Amino acid sequence: MVHAGISARMNTDRIINNLHVFFLSFIFYLFIQEYCPSSRIPTKIYIVNLNRSGKLCIISFMHVSVAAEQLFSVFGIPVSNTMLTAWMVILLLSISSYFATRHMQKIPSGIQNFFEWAIESLLGLVEGFMGDRKQTLKIFPLAATFFFFILASNWMGLLPGFGSIGIHEEGKLVPLFRSATADLNTTLAFAMISVIIIQISGVMALGFFKYGKKFINFSSPINFFVGLLELISEFAKIISFSFRLFGSVFAGEVLLTVITGLVPYLAPLPFLGLELFIGGIQALVFVLLTIVFIKIATTEMVH
Repeated sequence: MVHAGISARMNTDRIINNLHVFFLSFIFYLFIQEYCPSSRIPTKIYIVNLNRSGKLCIISFMHVSVAAEQLFSVFGIPVSNTMLTAWMVILLLSISSYFATRHMQKIPSGIQNFFEWAIESLLGLVEGFMGDRKQTLKIFPLAATFFFFILASNWMGLLPGFGSIGIHEEGKLVPLFRSATADLNTTLAFAMISVIIIQISGVMALGFFKYGKKFINFSSPINFFVGLLELISEFAKIISFSFRLFGSVFAGEVLLTVITGLVPYLAPLPFLGLELFIGGIQALVFVLLTIVFIKIATTEMVH
């Protein structure tokens, strides 16, 4: 039983990289750069309907920004609504960890029991992929940190007030709060951290030259070509990681915005349930992909 509860171990590995997600994400990125070149990309979603004469007419529109909106700045450092939410998530997890570990008991109850169950379940899942307890404990802190932060960020964006309470600026509403994972900067940072940890794990497990031989291998033309593909795939992981998570959360925001604009009461409820499910799945997928990639990186190639 993992009795260290929250204050114990939190780290990482992966599950199967979907190349089609990478290509679709890259095409979406090119589209955005082509048609919305500014750093703040405004998008208006128009709600149309048929009038009595049978013609289409616009009845309302909603503003959606792909980029996070800046709220204010501190010593010249811009603070966006997603950054504000990220600090709220950190504060929430810190307070939860404090109360869960304040009075540790051998027979856990209440919040300690819940968090021990969550930690042990995730630890068992990670160990199932790694196949080695010692290696699992090394990467578990990062895996658990990724999982709980992404999960809390995804679900917090579904709370009332997120995206609906804000400041009117230049004829549009700038939300005060927005899911941290709806910002490409956040998911890109997670992706870079994940890929860097994967490379460090590979070097530590196999050694610098043996690990580097996976990417630069002059033993044969085929091995050289395969090494180049492996090198390209490492950079592709950054794009795949970041756009998969960002795309899912942002698409959920747009979906809920449109459904709420069309039928603002009961209709959004099933979609809220769907977004709860997707938010949990995306957090789990990010962690499992990282775990499996680490497992591959730390495994010596057999020729």
